[in-house]
Amino acid sequence: MKPILLDFPDSFDTERLTIRAPRPGDGPELNAAIAESVAELEPWMPWAVPVPPVEDSEANIRGAVAKWLKREDLRLNLYLKGTETFVGGSGLHRIDWDVPRFEIGYWCRTRFVGHGYITEAVKAITAFAFDVLHARRVEIRCDALNTRSRAVAERAGFPLEATLHNYSTSVTGEVRDELVFAKIR
Repeated sequence: MKPILLDFPDSFDTERLTIRAPRPGDGPELNAAIAESVAELEPWMPWAVPVPPVEDSEANIRGAVAKWLKREDLRLNLYLKGTETFVGGSGLHRIDWDVPRFEIGYWCRTRFVGHGYITEAVKAITAFAFDVLHARRVEIRCDALNTRSRAVAERAGFPLEATLHNYSTSVTGEVRDELVFAKIR
């Protein structure tokens, strides 16, 4: 099967969120969220530092739209339900359609941290992956020192499958361990 021929919804709702694919015009709100959250993103997300110009954020969104259409990467924006208020970013990445296997990534806009939005989104995106995309495996990977990301994986019911020692480098060049959490069908 060719992934580009797969039809599936580009948005879905949870109790408090609308989770949807990026759209042209989302760049300014994405950029504002990055600027607001750069201090929290900096240790884990090298793409956030320095804060990109708004034009670059819009270009990034449009690239994500193209990847969505080609089914190469399924980025998802998180909004407060019924609004255009950007809460954070997530999505299904590192896709292997042959399995099918996906990795969920996520980040939260600073003003919404600590309210459970990311855990809510991860649970819904996991269900979307298994129920709609017929995933056999969904992973969450994070730096072993990223306690908030680890807590989301645990609250969403992902068991720790592995610790990959000396697996990657941090944004400052330090060698780090990576945690792999996974759910399987």
